Amino acid sequence: MKLFIAEKPSLARAIASGIGVGKNFDGYISLNGGNEIVTWCYGHILEQLNPSEYAEKYQKWRMEDLPIIPIEWKLKVKSDAAKQFKIVRDLVGKAEIIVNAGDPDREGQLLVDEVLDYIDNKKLVQRILLNALDEKSVRQSLNNLRDNKDFQGLKNAALGRSRADWLIGMNLSRAYTIRARQAGYENISVGRVMTPTMALVVRRDEEIKNFKPVTHYAVKAIFSNNCGEIPATWQMFDKVPNLDSEGRLLNKKVAEDFLEKLNSESNNFGKIIDVEEKNKIENQRLPYSLSSLQIEAGKKYGYSPQIVLDTMQSLYEKKLTTYPRSDCEYLPENQFGDAKEILEHLKNLPDKNFSALVENADVKIKSRAWNDKKISAHHAIIPTRIKADFETLNEVEKNLYFMVSQAYLSQFYPAHEYKSTKVTILFANEKFVGKGKTITKFGWKAIYKNFLQDGEAEINLPLVRESERVKYLSGEISEKTTKPPTKFTPSTLLQAMKEIYKFVRNDSLKSELKECSGIGTEATRAGIIEKLQNSGFLKLSGKFFEPTDKAKVAVKILPDEIIYPDTTAVWEKELEEVAAGKESFDKFYQGQLKGLSVLLNKAKNAEITPSKNSVLCPNCGKLMVRRKGKNGYFWGCSGFPECKTTAQDDKGKPKFVKFRQKK
Repeated sequence: MKLFIAEKPSLARAIASGIGVGKNFDGYISLNGGNEIVTWCYGHILEQLNPSEYAEKYQKWRMEDLPIIPIEWKLKVKSDAAKQFKIVRDLVGKAEIIVNAGDPDREGQLLVDEVLDYIDNKKLVQRILLNALDEKSVRQSLNNLRDNKDFQGLKNAALGRSRADWLIGMNLSRAYTIRARQAGYENISVGRVMTPTMALVVRRDEEIKNFKPVTHYAVKAIFSNNCGEIPATWQMFDKVPNLDSEGRLLNKKVAEDFLEKLNSESNNFGKIIDVEEKNKIENQRLPYSLSSLQIEAGKKYGYSPQIVLDTMQSLYEKKLTTYPRSDCEYLPENQFGDAKEILEHLKNLPDKNFSALVENADVKIKSRAWNDKKISAHHAIIPTRIKADFETLNEVEKNLYFMVSQAYLSQFYPAHEYKSTKVTILFANEKFVGKGKTITKFGWKAIYKNFLQDGEAEINLPLVRESERVKYLSGEISEKTTKPPTKFTPSTLLQAMKEIYKFVRNDSLKSELKECSGIGTEATRAGIIEKLQNSGFLKLSGKFFEPTDKAKVAVKILPDEIIYPDTTAVWEKELEEVAAGKESFDKFYQGQLKGLSVLLNKAKNAEITPSKNSVLCPNCGKLMVRRKGKNGYFWGCSGFPECKTTAQDDKGKPKFVKFRQKK
């Protein structure tokens, strides 16, 4: 018997439909007279033990017990998955061949493999990779089963991520909570990815509060030749007084004096001393990865990353789009032939303008997106060969399906072409530069009605030639004031996690990490952002994130190695190398242990300034700490367990109705 173990029930049903007509049983589907069976997990049905489950002494948080490093790492069956685990275990016992049908990413690989390891499976295991759930795609994948050992790197990367998160979270949360309580603060929870992500918002908030606007000036002039007007800007060089380090003019009087000089020479002619023309091509945009879709949908519709992920999962399970948790923006070349069928279905979308655009698509055009060398376990998110019944979709599903369809259609339009012109004019012994952009072929951008980016415009310059005389017509002073950086929204915070190289403290790491996929994964980033909100670190004010006092305290107390993304980003890069088989699991894990030792030493020796709201214990003189118990908040002495003084909480302050000191 061949047993398929899917990541979730929806995936199991898709596999079963690709095999044939099956019979449903409790926890599995039987096909071909029981020769093939499909069962499922519910994501991770195993979970790691807590420290106190390794040893009873870890129930109390004590610095002398750190670091906590399991000698033998153990898992346990989740309480709500016990029944399904037993079904899977019993079916594995009867099977001859097992197929890992987890999602095509590192977590999907691990969550099935860890179950097989837990029950000590020794039987042959194969792997199926499903990027789409329509029957044709499923059948193709069923005919292309691979040896599960080929994906050991993916499993190792997921295992490395899991253990690194446990080591950092369990040890550093305890260490800094102990130190924070001693200084009169509440608990400090630490997460390998969560904490540096939170700190991005805190630092951005500080940048905005400390921002000092700078007003600067420029002089713009309009010249003309026989063919028309040429707008240009005065090129200020070092000789101009009152320029800052970025070449901005800070003194308006300098601009006014220069404009007066220009006007006084208005009867004189200028001369075009250089004309630079370039024909430029902008190739077709790439289809979406999950992150790029989350970012664009956030900007366009205000959808949170989690809403986008949940909706794309729904469209995937409805077999309308491909696997949603993809970090890839490229497509396999063997799917190029599906374009005609997919585009035919897209003609039926209710937008008439879009239908006309689909009619004009050229399925012979093969864009840069079709590239097998860029494909790993999964590919970009695109529509499947299943025709969508638009009326059955909710508004979010319609909008996201349409965005995915637009990006796919873009692959079958020509490149966008334009002519870039730069004109340099000499007038009054000063240089002026005018720039123009003329679209020569709309190409794929015709699919997007508002295809010009913010601040971008088509500027048509008249026909010009070098050495030509031009007439000065008028000038004006342009005044601009610098603006503070923008607060993070859920989508721009996710973008920052993906492009983390821009936010590292060590500049030498930027180029090294540019090719890294950031911190977190396509599958986890939305959940991390949501967890930061649920944990009380971030709150939404309108569409923008604000850090809470809890987040600000954490950033104040924790060391740079934890609050800056440098260390985590390097670890993520190493995990990518583990997944690709370029680095061993053992090397990564030993690096984690060394890093943990350094961070714990910092925690033990950290000097934490006491909270300004701190209250001293009336019995021993140590700081009282506000804590949350089963019945709400109370105050306890930081000298616990030596001193057991407690007090009621009265609107955030201790109320010593009666001193309670147990010897």
